[in-house]
Amino acid sequence: MSLAVLYSRALSGMEAELVTVEVHLAGGLPSFTIVGLPETEVKESRERVRAALQNCQFDFPARRITVNLAPADLPKESGRYDLPIALGILAATGQIPADKLAAYEYAGELALTGELRPIRGALAMTYRAAGSGRAFILPELNAAEAALVENAVVYPAKTLLQVAAHLTGRETIQPWLSQPQTIIPHYPDMSEVKGQEQVKRALEIAATGGHSVLMVGPPGTGKSMLAERFPGILPQMTEREALESAALQSLDGCFDVARWKTRPYRAPHHTASSVALVGGGCDLSKLMRLKRNRCDKPISKNSSLFPTPSWSHQGWRFFLRDHNAHSF
Repeated sequence: MSLAVLYSRALSGMEAELVTVEVHLAGGLPSFTIVGLPETEVKESRERVRAALQNCQFDFPARRITVNLAPADLPKESGRYDLPIALGILAATGQIPADKLAAYEYAGELALTGELRPIRGALAMTYRAAGSGRAFILPELNAAEAALVENAVVYPAKTLLQVAAHLTGRETIQPWLSQPQTIIPHYPDMSEVKGQEQVKRALEIAATGGHSVLMVGPPGTGKSMLAERFPGILPQMTEREALESAALQSLDGCFDVARWKTRPYRAPHHTASSVALVGGGCDLSKLMRLKRNRCDKPISKNSSLFPTPSWSHQGWRFFLRDHNAHSF
């Protein structure tokens, strides 16, 4: 069989779109081509995959290799496609059976030794893929956060050899058993604030009714102190809210399982520019480009995917309760 088809995920803004990885071997001069709008880090996977296969004692075919990442109009970034590309080459050359490939989705960056390195966005991918009916094979370091998704079946793998052994039936990888999270979030206590009774009353009303709060006053009057304690009087995050918030943090690789169900709080410096406030840099440009390319699924104005931010600028304290990111 000279063709293998596998499945992975691409991070497109807040979505984790399904990506079909097609690997085809043909006659002709040896070459290795990746098509499907790959970015530089995806194109570089050719060398990582070649070295990983050879160091794991697999045969690398001296043939014309074409890898297609579909859909073609969706940009592909990061090294998450190393694992499915390597497995596709092994299946196309008959070194592993291809009948079990469709039962899983794969993501993972390969080291030259064949070890699997963690990727960012693992929780976001499994959160969107939980309804597909397929299990997920991920690097072991990503398994804990990915398994937080209810009904998600996650197989943690350390190396390419371990994944190949699992698909051939020689050594079965056990699914990651998610332990119930009993972490109690810790927030600064509102009772520590002396005075400010009217403001505290306003915050209680906002927390009860789900309203936004705008606090205005000169520096040193307690705006930041009160806003920092506001998450402590909000209801505990539901399972859905916690997953959406964690998935958003996972996109940047900054999610910590120890902060599960902890409402995020942000306090940028009052001199921060608008670009610095929303992140800035190449990652922001990349995110905006992805959203423009995939504008068929706009983000809801009141989506709870956005963490609760706090913005201080020239004596203004703007605290968003309803996650309305467009208020910026």
